[in-house]
Amino acid sequence: MSPSDMTVSQLGEFGLIDALTEVLGTSELGPDSVVLVGPGDDAAVVQMSDSRMVISTDAMVENVHFKRAWSSGIDVGVRVAAANLSDIVAMGAHPTALVVALGVPSDLPVEWALDVARGMKKEADRLNVVVVGGDVVASPIISVTVTAIGAPRERIITRAGAQVGDVVAVAGRLGWAAAGLAVATRGFSSPRVLVDAHRQPVIDYDLIQSAFDHAHALCDVSDGLVADASHMAKASQVQINITTEALAIADPLRDMGLALTENPMNWILTGGDDHAFLGAFDEANVPTGWTVVGQVVSGSGVTVDGSAFIGPAGHTHFAQ
Repeated sequence: MSPSDMTVSQLGEFGLIDALTEVLGTSELGPDSVVLVGPGDDAAVVQMSDSRMVISTDAMVENVHFKRAWSSGIDVGVRVAAANLSDIVAMGAHPTALVVALGVPSDLPVEWALDVARGMKKEADRLNVVVVGGDVVASPIISVTVTAIGAPRERIITRAGAQVGDVVAVAGRLGWAAAGLAVATRGFSSPRVLVDAHRQPVIDYDLIQSAFDHAHALCDVSDGLVADASHMAKASQVQINITTEALAIADPLRDMGLALTENPMNWILTGGDDHAFLGAFDEANVPTGWTVVGQVVSGSGVTVDGSAFIGPAGHTHFAQ
């Protein structure tokens, strides 16, 4: 019987690890690879360019971050890899390796678990990143926890560098994943372009890398524009003023807002999971492809069109 036709309990922990390793292809590491030791030992060994490394961890849990009713294993793998890779590049660093802890129910079809690995590899391959190993455990629900490791450039870019007089700019889509989630939670599968945006983020890694030499501060927009701008403002001890006129509402968002009687600007301001990037720049040094959406001024917090934002600013776990 092929692993694709078995459940996790039928294949067993180590059989599943072998199958996942085969999907990830890390047995093909060559002498020029940054990965010196891949899966199969107690830990992976990754060659770093210097003694520093950039590390981030993100998790996705069934029925919290996704539902199997509308997300495939590949979707989940892409999303969790993207969440970690975007965190690394938002520091101005180059991701090199991922480690994954996968918790699955014993009756989960093996093919679903392998699809998680395929999705991770699909996204990781975009940046020549290797999934070097991890752990598999039994769990009543699916959970995928990924740790990303990156090599920093000479200058590490944090949220804390925004300066009074800077402009703030965004690279990437905003609100698409939130609109897709709104569609999916109502039991619909179309418009496909929005549901797909929730299932798998579309990240332009070239745009973020174009900002490395000019950004005073950077962050990944994973929890919502207002929420993540607030994180940057707090870290930089400044106020960030966002102007909604600068935030274009794409036709699919506008149309779905009308269909669901929702204001699509709320998706743009508060929706996460698109993994766009927010940066603070001198006005003369905003990279091509970035959209200026506001300014940095003296003060604290975030305003939208000159006023404090009313309502939830974005996603937060354990909200009451």
